[in-house]
Amino acid sequence: MNELLNNLWIHPSAILLMGAVLLTLVRGRARSVLLVAVPMLVFARVCSLEPGTHGVVQFLDWTMTFGRVDKLSQVFGYIMSLMCILGSLYALHVKDSSQHAAAWCYVAGSLGVLYAGDFLTLFLFWELMAFASVFLVWLRRTPESLAAGFRYLLVHIAGGLFLLAGIMLRFQATGDFSFDLMTAEMSMGTWLILIGFLLNAAVPPLHAWLPDAYGSATVTGSVFLCAFTTKTAVYALCRGFAGTEILIAMGVIMAIYGVVYAVLENDARRLLAYHIISQVGYMVAGVGLGTQMAINGVCAHAFAHILYKGLLFMGTGSVLQMTGVSKFTELGGLYKKMPWAFLFTLIGGLSISAFPLFSGFVSKSMIVAAGFEHHQTTAAFLLMLASAGTFLHTGLKVPYFIWFGKNNCSQETWNRAKDPPWNMCLAMGIMSFLCILIGSYTPYLYKMLPYEVDYHPYTAYHVSETLQILLFTALGFFLFVKKLTPEAKISLDLDWVYRMGGRGVLWIARRPAQAVDDWVGECYRVCGLAWVMVSARVAAWFDGAAIDGVVDGLALQVRAAGDRVRHLQTRSLQFNLFSAIIVIATVLLAYALATLVLR
Repeated sequence: MNELLNNLWIHPSAILLMGAVLLTLVRGRARSVLLVAVPMLVFARVCSLEPGTHGVVQFLDWTMTFGRVDKLSQVFGYIMSLMCILGSLYALHVKDSSQHAAAWCYVAGSLGVLYAGDFLTLFLFWELMAFASVFLVWLRRTPESLAAGFRYLLVHIAGGLFLLAGIMLRFQATGDFSFDLMTAEMSMGTWLILIGFLLNAAVPPLHAWLPDAYGSATVTGSVFLCAFTTKTAVYALCRGFAGTEILIAMGVIMAIYGVVYAVLENDARRLLAYHIISQVGYMVAGVGLGTQMAINGVCAHAFAHILYKGLLFMGTGSVLQMTGVSKFTELGGLYKKMPWAFLFTLIGGLSISAFPLFSGFVSKSMIVAAGFEHHQTTAAFLLMLASAGTFLHTGLKVPYFIWFGKNNCSQETWNRAKDPPWNMCLAMGIMSFLCILIGSYTPYLYKMLPYEVDYHPYTAYHVSETLQILLFTALGFFLFVKKLTPEAKISLDLDWVYRMGGRGVLWIARRPAQAVDDWVGECYRVCGLAWVMVSARVAAWFDGAAIDGVVDGLALQVRAAGDRVRHLQTRSLQFNLFSAIIVIATVLLAYALATLVLR
């Protein structure tokens, strides 16, 4: 017992999971205290972790490592546990304990991935993250959120299957579940693992789940969603695929793709969700570069992104919370009614636009500088171009069309508008302070990065270059503001492909597959009935008195068979994509297990 206690290592995720259970048991002031105390305890635990390997558990013939602590995992652990505090503070007024429990389980999954030392542990927490986060969408309890949640879950189940298949194939080839850099051997299993990571990073064309779900989630749920899934995937890419050059092109495409769709978007939260794709593109490109400066830039930008993107979702979420709408065509002129929310959202917009003295300026530029240093000049210039688009839609479009511009609010919306509750304002105020702190005092962030930092963002050239880009972008916005006015329309994205694919699966299930099933059922019924009739005749020949009972029994069987056929036809209309996913999962899992057994 003493040896067990001496070797006991408390995982930060365990604190969150226990806290989620306790939340369902307490009410009133005790619940409010718990909502603040548990995330702070998790943050303190993350800060107290010693470098090294901890939490090693033997499971069957495998070793599971729950606590690999180094500078890479710690910088992500620090900001994610800090975000858990701020997100819980922002949601303090929410009375639904299930929202808080889902959010904490979601964060526990992310922290589990960060400290996982092997693929078994990683996959365990990876799936916890996926299944907990979907409830942050469903708990909004609208038809749109229900549908978006199912699509989100289906896509992430598919991504989990790719990841599991890749893990099994890699284990078959190497006999090892260790989670480390894999670029030396890009086998089929490694590529499948990469696809699983890229799906969570929302790399096009695997990205449409993100704006679909984040725009439909609860007000407080979207704040958590914007911070964890994609950045956990970025961490996994840093750990396993640093220096994979194909990621440079993917990251650049993401950066530009997200900007284009953000400019077209009418819903404020969907706009921010599309821009997550753009900003994560910088990080994916930095992982592809793979140099020490690039990886430092990726970690710094992930750190800054969690803060300013969380702040932006808090600001737009406050508008949705207080007015009930989030579309630009239904808002405008709210700066008089919501001054604090406007100020905090403006700080978030300046931070994401890499304005000097704000957080994005000291993180995003490190990745661009690493691109030039690595002689990837085309990629670096395209990332700078995407930066101008960022200021266009998030630094200018969001503040202008919500708080200024033409007042499109209905009378009910205008009357309801006011600054949000104190806890929401306090969370946004702290986030704003941190965005300014990081941009103004770089050692706070730079000393946490994995490698020694030899980069100075505040040079005359860099400041002047950035200001020129921002000022010319602002000039273009105000010259063409009428052309940029949002319209109440839907922009088709690549989710059209799997939506139409889903209809195709439904058609196959309802028509050809159901026709074959009906034919087989009819053959079975007819052949079985004929055999029963022969048996009945033989029985009647031996006992003529029993013939009436046999006929009555046959009539009952025929009616029952008809009822079963009609029931199956009705049930077939309820077929959905889960059936296809279950079939795929069964086949992949069976193949993976078979390869392990026959190895």
